[in-house]
Amino acid sequence: MIAGILSLIGAAVCLVLGLVFPWMKVPIIVGLSYGLAALGVAVLMRAGQVSFGHAMYSCVAGYTVAFLSRAYPALDGLLLVLAGIVAALVAGAIIGLFVVRYREIFFGMLNLALSMVLYSVLGKFYEITGGTDGLRLERPPFAGLRLDRPGYETALLVTALLASLALGTLVQRYFGSAAGEALAGIKTNETRLEYLGMSARRILWNGYMISAGLCGLAGALVVLLQGLVTPELGYWVRSGEFVFIAILGGSAHALGAFIGAVVFQVIQLVGTMLLAGTWKMLLGATLIIVILVAPTGITGVLPIKRWSRSRERKLSLQPVTGKS
Repeated sequence: MIAGILSLIGAAVCLVLGLVFPWMKVPIIVGLSYGLAALGVAVLMRAGQVSFGHAMYSCVAGYTVAFLSRAYPALDGLLLVLAGIVAALVAGAIIGLFVVRYREIFFGMLNLALSMVLYSVLGKFYEITGGTDGLRLERPPFAGLRLDRPGYETALLVTALLASLALGTLVQRYFGSAAGEALAGIKTNETRLEYLGMSARRILWNGYMISAGLCGLAGALVVLLQGLVTPELGYWVRSGEFVFIAILGGSAHALGAFIGAVVFQVIQLVGTMLLAGTWKMLLGATLIIVILVAPTGITGVLPIKRWSRSRERKLSLQPVTGKS
């Protein structure tokens, strides 16, 4: 309940800032996209697995959006986002069948290797992918409307906010469900899951699919915002940023991914203005401090779960009255 209120307040603040200060729409949309991708990484972290190559699913979705937009200029932006998510899910389903056989460093490095293969292929096939220059796409209609640049950015902002609220809530419900608890069981005692008759590979594959879809949504939003897709969208540095944000915010709650994204964006913007060329040092120092002070991330320090349990306890102690 408390997390839901905080999420609504945060969404309202983002919307107001975007409308009052139009220049802030772009960093807010990018930040929300990073939060969605980090949420996907956090899903796998619940199982004790860290992927260093999940930006490849953002890249798959981004190029899907670009190819479809160039082939069908009248295709609606919402349909392009949906197509990008589907492409990421399909890629995640196929790749996931293979990578869920591995754990820990092998899991992380295998995802990294596959992402770098994709990055290299996209850079080599210039005639199809545009090489390192990438592909440009015209601004598509959105929700059936032809919008100017400010209106288009506002539509993307609202879409990103609604998607973040909805998916953040669904992922948190997933964490608390039997399937989510089974996913966390891979981290604590995978052998026990097998003794209970559950397939750890199938459970991890389901989580892998969710994470791929979230990263795909992030990539589709970024490409529609920029009007450009390049292989850099799937580079290992981008994957590292997703992991950075997920660790920074913590995987204890779905809200952590977006808190981490806010901190990341603020440090990046302020550091770029004040510490040009050395702002990444500030990011590294921030991560070190968080790891030392709050090993489970920012959400590990916030009393979100304690507030929720306290409220549930108060409700359970209230007398039940009724007319006889």
